Amino acid sequence: VQLQASGGGLVQAGGSLRLSCAASGFDLDYYAIGWFRQVPGKEREWVGCITSADSTYTADSVRGRFTISRDNSKNTGYLQMNNLKPEDTAVYYCAADRGASYCPVIVEYDYWGQGTQVTVSS
Repeated sequence: VQLQASGGGLVQAGGSLRLSCAASGFDLDYYAIGWFRQVPGKEREWVGCITSADSTYTADSVRGRFTISRDNSKNTGYLQMNNLKPEDTAVYYCAADRGASYCPVIVEYDYWGQGTQVTVSS
């Protein structure tokens, strides 16, 4: 059982990246997918999530710039990040939780990915 986050990299301010969260060993269809980010020395920040019913929620800091989606046929979730800002620089993580109908209130996720670095230069 594994979640693999990928797609990070270095991008200039105003640019875009799409992160992927690929699941193996379990069917992601039944899981909510959460996205988080963390800067060294700071607490992990919730970025957003998508339920198994495709309801999406995003943090105020990224709303209108980041979009969360999923492709169950590929067992993968996505975080599309547009108009990136230097303050978006962080390690981004995905996580999966089975059964949550309202994903912003998930406290403990069942599975976590390993994180992918996103660096936005000014």
